[in-house]
Amino acid sequence: MSVLIIIPARYASTRYPGKPLVALTGATGEKRTLIERSWRAASAVSGVDRVVVATDDDRIRTVAEGFGAEVVMTSENCANGTERCAEAHVALGGGYDIVVNLQGDAPLTPHWFVENLVDGLRKAPGMELATPVLRCDGETLNSLLADRRADRVGGTTAVFAADHSALYFSKEVIPFCARAYKSGEDTPVFHHVGVYAYRPDALAAYPEWRTGPLETLEGLEQLRFLENGRKVLCVEVEARGREFWELNNPEDVPRLEEMMSRMDEE
Repeated sequence: MSVLIIIPARYASTRYPGKPLVALTGATGEKRTLIERSWRAASAVSGVDRVVVATDDDRIRTVAEGFGAEVVMTSENCANGTERCAEAHVALGGGYDIVVNLQGDAPLTPHWFVENLVDGLRKAPGMELATPVLRCDGETLNSLLADRRADRVGGTTAVFAADHSALYFSKEVIPFCARAYKSGEDTPVFHHVGVYAYRPDALAAYPEWRTGPLETLEGLEQLRFLENGRKVLCVEVEARGREFWELNNPEDVPRLEEMMSRMDEE
């Protein structure tokens, strides 16, 4: 099955304008933009036929082409990354069996997250979308709770059924935990990793579906699948000792740089 990775990137982020071009210092001390680090993460995934950056901004296009990425230009009317991926897939001529949306704010996404995701979707013919979830330890859960106490929107959490079909995604921390958890202790909370693998028919239909109240309230694009009665597979992935966090707010920059400084290689 052919696999295409699209990295949607827009300059006019509501929470963090210009985010794709923010420079992050890695383990070797070299500065690279967020979009380059995300492209490098995508390029490390095995079994992928093509990796492209999809953007509507010439500044991002110039930077991305400068470090060797293939770029496809999309319209300014895309409401989210999934709509941008749908438009980019058409612009590229379609024909791929699985389209992966590796969002441009997750440069710490390990390659096996995406590999497991694609494999999970291949093995679940009844699912139209797959997305990874990572069980939080106490430290990660406390970071999510701290963001909410500070009135910051940090990571997204997910709850799912016994067959791993998604029940809900939220920027709140769900499910409610009545007790505190220690660093390194497993918790019942799953951190949603912002990567999606779509079947092409579902991706093509997505822009035509109604945007529901939950997607509007939460600002989470994957809720459009649930609100339109579509099956979403949550694929549980393992960190294998790697730290994971997304760049959601300017306050996340030093955290990501600290995590990258602890990685053995860029």
